[in-house]
Amino acid sequence: MATQQKALLVPAKFADFVVGSKSIPKSGPGELLVKIRSTSLNPIDWKIHKRGFFVEEFPAVLGSDLAGDVEEVGEGVTTFVKGDRVFAQGQYKPDWATFQQYTKTNAATTSKIPSNFSYDDVATLPVSLSAAYAGLYGSKPRGAAFDAPVSSSAVGKYANTPLVVLGGPSSVGRYVIQLAKYSGFYPIITTSSLKHADELKSLGATHVIDRNASVVAEVRKLTDQPILIVFDAVSSADTQQVGIEVLAAGGKLVTVQPTTISKNDGSMSSLVHVASNP
Repeated sequence: MATQQKALLVPAKFADFVVGSKSIPKSGPGELLVKIRSTSLNPIDWKIHKRGFFVEEFPAVLGSDLAGDVEEVGEGVTTFVKGDRVFAQGQYKPDWATFQQYTKTNAATTSKIPSNFSYDDVATLPVSLSAAYAGLYGSKPRGAAFDAPVSSSAVGKYANTPLVVLGGPSSVGRYVIQLAKYSGFYPIITTSSLKHADELKSLGATHVIDRNASVVAEVRKLTDQPILIVFDAVSSADTQQVGIEVLAAGGKLVTVQPTTISKNDGSMSSLVHVASNP
C-alpha cells in the first residue's frame, strides 16, 4: 500500500484550498483506516475556512462526513474486516477528517452500509442526523433531554406535544421532523418555502408555514397548546428571535449555531446549542 495520499488542504488560516499530498495514517487499537468513496460539504466546513475558527493546526484537512471501504483494521477490532462498506462521522484533525483519500475512524462509532444504500446515500447522514438526534435527545445543556425512541416505551411518548422546526428543508431539519414523528410529537409544524411542503409532509410534518409569513401568528392558528420545544435548524439571528417569540414560558430553543440572544430575552427557560462533532 502507498504511504502518501491526495488531500484537499488548507495551507494556512484563510488560505485557499489546494490539492496536495499527505501521509496515509495507520489504524491504532480500536480504529479503522477507511478508503473514502464519498464525503459531503457541511456549513461548518466553509465557516471554519472563511471565518478562521475552531481549527488552529495547519496545513489542515476539513470534512466530517464519510462513506467508504475498510482498508485496515486496528488491533482489537473484531466487528469489521477489510472491504466492509462503512460510514462514520469524522473529526477536524488531520488523520481523522474526510477531504482526503484515506482517514481513520473509531470502530465503535462506525456503521456498516446496508446493501440497498450507496456510498452517496449515506455520506450526508452522520453530521446532520447526529445534530438532530443530539438536539432532541441529548442531555442538558447540549440537548433538550427528551426520551429517545430507542425502546418501545419511548416510541410515540410525546403524542399531543407540539413541536416547531424552523428550516424544515435543511439537512438537519429533515431529520428532526422524522425523529419527532417517531417520538409522537403532534402537531409537527415547520417553516419552509411552500414548494417543499409535500415532501416535508411525507417526512412527518403535519403543517408547513411559508417561511416569509408571520410564523408566530400562523402557529397560533394551528394550535392553542403551549409550544415548549422549537428546533431552529437555521439559527440565524432572525430565526432565533422567531423561536423566542413562538416559545411558551419554560420552553426550550435548540439551535445548531451559537445563540445570539440572552437567556433573559423572551420567556424560555433554556437555550440549547447542539454541536454534533465528536
